[in-house]
Amino acid sequence: MDVLIVGGTGLISTGITRQLVAAGHDVTLYNRGETDAEIPDSVSLIRGDRTEYERFEDRLGGREFDAVVDMVCFTPEDAESAVRTFTGSVDRYVFCSTIDVYSRPVSRMPLTEETPRHPPTSEYGEEKAAAEDVFFDAYEETGFPAVVLRPWHTYGEGGTLIHSLGSETTYVDRIREGKPIVVHGDGTSVWAPCHRDNVARSFVAAVEAKGSVVDGEAYHVTAEEHLTWNEYHRGVAAALDAPAPELVHVPSDVLFELAPERTEGLRDHFQYSTVFDNSKAKRELGHEQTVGWEEGAKRTVDWLDENDEIEPWKSDPLPDRIVAAWREARESLVSNFEL
Repeated sequence: MDVLIVGGTGLISTGITRQLVAAGHDVTLYNRGETDAEIPDSVSLIRGDRTEYERFEDRLGGREFDAVVDMVCFTPEDAESAVRTFTGSVDRYVFCSTIDVYSRPVSRMPLTEETPRHPPTSEYGEEKAAAEDVFFDAYEETGFPAVVLRPWHTYGEGGTLIHSLGSETTYVDRIREGKPIVVHGDGTSVWAPCHRDNVARSFVAAVEAKGSVVDGEAYHVTAEEHLTWNEYHRGVAAALDAPAPELVHVPSDVLFELAPERTEGLRDHFQYSTVFDNSKAKRELGHEQTVGWEEGAKRTVDWLDENDEIEPWKSDPLPDRIVAAWREARESLVSNFEL
């Protein structure tokens, strides 16, 4: 198959590019060429900005591809441009959406693809939901062969490991050195990271799906291994042969006040337990989580080591400041409390 990837060098899309090539497909990337990524030599490159719609449509609208995987469609305007560009010239259009289209917190779990999407978790999710609607409408009106995939937290080589205070790589050094780890709440909210290779495989499956069975459909492509945040951090330590981590639990609302610039992910995501039903993608795309958390965490950290990306824990004093302040506040409360 002749496959175009709009993007192709991000965390998930690098995996998609490599897997498509390994499966024998001809792959062309359309992107601005601003991201360094190791991609196979056989991949063709077209430089361009997909938000320059007239140029995007002129350069790609006259070419026929068997499939398009769009990893950098973020707005309904981007989606409308894609429909104009690829209507009648592709057999499959795969759109990378997000589970941010759903509201948080949720009223019941697991979430299915039919769970109401409004209001979405974030502005990012709102724009992605609007883009989804463009594709669903185009499918209903003209048969535009769009497939919507909704990943959750995807990680792996080329990325980093997230935590309650963001994505700073000092977290890895803290784990290795046995330093206290700040954990929001009591650490029992549920999180489910999925390695990019598993997510990418489901995108490839959507490209390769025969006929029109997946057209006009949405699929969750998220993890099957659900962890509490306590288990998450202990899994990282185990993967790195580090000491069992000292987890310091701090209420989420306190962290919002102490570190507003570092807790956007915590406000929108980490504090909530959410489980997604992947059964539709498992049945129709063969979605499967084959890379467990400890293996995936080790692979990610190995990549960070190889690329000299891990910063020393001393370069980020915020976690220790929070730990000290929280311990002092607790001790003061306990010692001064009277029944």
